[in-house]
Amino acid sequence: MTADEATRGSAQAGDDPRPTPPPTPDPGDCCHSGCDPCVFDLYEDELTRYRAALAAWEARHAAAARAPHAKPRKTRRA
Repeated sequence: MTADEATRGSAQAGDDPRPTPPPTPDPGDCCHSGCDPCVFDLYEDELTRYRAALAAWEARHAAAARAPHAKPRKTRRA
């Protein structure tokens, strides 16, 4: 799942998995020839999207935890 996909969907735990961070490129993944964009630039872009997706996911799950899940039971009067 990409970070963009993680920002959409329902807040149900089964349908809304926690976003996963992008894999960190190895130092040898860069060819050091001045590519634009460099693999490290692409990684930083994906890391930014991941952080936004994670913040949105945490907000959805925090809101779901605060929301009442069950109706309050009626108490009988004696």
